[in-house]
Amino acid sequence: MVGHQECTMKEDTRDSCPPKFWRKTLTAPAPFADETSCQCQAPHEKLTIAQARLGTPVDRPVRVYADGIFDLFHSGHARALMQAKTLFPNSYLLVGVCSDDLTHKFKGFTVMNEAERYEALRHCRYVDEVIRDAPWTLTPEFLEKHKIDFVAHDDIPYSSAGSDDVYKHIKEAGMFVPTQRTEGISTSDIITRIVRDYDVYARRNLQRGYTAKELNVSFINEKKYRFQNQVDKMKEKVKNVEERSKEFVNRVEEKSHDLIQKWEEKSREFIGNFLELFGPDGAWKQMFQERSSRMLQALSPKQSPVSSPTRSRSPSRSPSPTFSWLPNKTSPPSSPKAASASISSMSEGDEDEK
Repeated sequence: MVGHQECTMKEDTRDSCPPKFWRKTLTAPAPFADETSCQCQAPHEKLTIAQARLGTPVDRPVRVYADGIFDLFHSGHARALMQAKTLFPNSYLLVGVCSDDLTHKFKGFTVMNEAERYEALRHCRYVDEVIRDAPWTLTPEFLEKHKIDFVAHDDIPYSSAGSDDVYKHIKEAGMFVPTQRTEGISTSDIITRIVRDYDVYARRNLQRGYTAKELNVSFINEKKYRFQNQVDKMKEKVKNVEERSKEFVNRVEEKSHDLIQKWEEKSREFIGNFLELFGPDGAWKQMFQERSSRMLQALSPKQSPVSSPTRSRSPSRSPSPTFSWLPNKTSPPSSPKAASASISSMSEGDEDEK
């Protein structure tokens, strides 16, 4: 059969490949092309895109090739490889990764070295095989060696190495299948973010223990960054104090609100009880009136009725003499007229008793 992927698809073809190259789906990294002895031996007939989309030929998968630098491997790379893998019902995805020498020569310096970029591709779920030190421009010899049916890449002309579009001859041969770029994410965007926020990342790494030499930071900048870190710590402490103060104030306000509500309830209850006791019709007034009436009764007892029968006088007893008519010895009458008046009144009293 035609390679590593066929060994995982059919049980009866595993004898053509050593067991160490059997790949368990999504549980092992993709193999490197130069380390596998499971080479494509079947006749490689040229396919059209229409035939590949129908799922033919039935005896082998469609071999799709995608290449790139894949520096700072991100979701945009993964989505492009997913599209390449799912272009046809039955496909085998080979991914070519350019070396550091070619990349630095034609594109520029990379963040990740070639070994790191190779490993990143091996652990992508859509990749079946990784080709290290891939060529910058695809040659017929390279396509024939790896039995490549189609090349997948975005349709934007890629000018490099003195050419307006390095995939022009692939498109003319009918072997090019376009994929869509993911907007908003690219290696250049990520590097731009790092350059824009360089001071922030330098300060963060200094705080994490990296030396100024490792970060290529001058002595003055190192001191500046460390001072800024101290300032940020102080700001954070002040911010924490402010947040705690706000929380404390909020708790005090909540408690004061509860206290006010409770005080209002208690005050209403107190006022109600006070009015019940001391109000116009309160219990205290009624009690005071009752006590007042009792005191008045005690101080002024009821007189006997005028129509009550007169007790008969006992013959053996004589009424006690009344001396209220006698003149006061200590205070003599002030005039003769008063003395005569008193004598006349005594005489009248005697006549009545007779």
